[in-house]
Amino acid sequence: MAGPGWAPDLYLSFGEDRARPARDLLAALPPGPRGQIVDLGCGPGNSTAQLAARFPEADLLGVDPDAAMLTAARKALPQARFVAGRAEDWQPDTPPDLIFANASLQWAEDLPRLLPRLLGLLAPGGALAVQMPDNLDEPSHRVMRQIAERPEWRARLAGAAGQRQPLPDAAALHRSLRPGSAALQIWRTVYQVELPGFEAIADWFAGSALRPYLAPLDPAERKRFLDLYTAALAPHYPPLAGGQVLLGFPRLFFVALRA
Repeated sequence: MAGPGWAPDLYLSFGEDRARPARDLLAALPPGPRGQIVDLGCGPGNSTAQLAARFPEADLLGVDPDAAMLTAARKALPQARFVAGRAEDWQPDTPPDLIFANASLQWAEDLPRLLPRLLGLLAPGGALAVQMPDNLDEPSHRVMRQIAERPEWRARLAGAAGQRQPLPDAAALHRSLRPGSAALQIWRTVYQVELPGFEAIADWFAGSALRPYLAPLDPAERKRFLDLYTAALAPHYPPLAGGQVLLGFPRLFFVALRA
């Protein structure tokens, strides 16, 4: 099991399942040239690779705050540029034609302020395409919070759950983005990810949502947290006939075209 930092290899071990939402977001983009493209929160470059395949002539820039993820992205896609940066304070040199944010902005601060700012950074007619996990109320995340409330960890993990805030609903997104948009699509999809057992759910989230809970703990405590977390998942994810489980994974999407 990985430690508390971003672990590109672990994140990519579920590469095909993680790639599908990005493909669905790409498919929703209207046709048109995209000369300048930014993959905001590019991670290890898996979404950047899809953008490069879809727009081979584009000037492609990946932005991410994590050094390990950027190292993996540069190795995977030497033809693209990658820089360190946070979505909250990133500023382009020239207005891009597409800002693509795949499973990254759920970690950002103050989405109601950030999303209109990103839309305003685009060239006229440019697209802001965003996909975010919307799973804070799923058993996988409720169990994280329950384990973090145990007396031995409550004080140190008090801020872990707050590193992600609930996402705005469709009406709130519409209110914040529609005034600056020529067109706006919003939708929500629940993916059913087949995993070999409920133990694999812990591996899935160890590369993402569990990081804030594991980071303050020493290695022995991380193992105990993960053991307790894995055991507590079992009642919520009963095995199918072949022993697999289905991880229901809701995701919120939108594509906004700048007016």
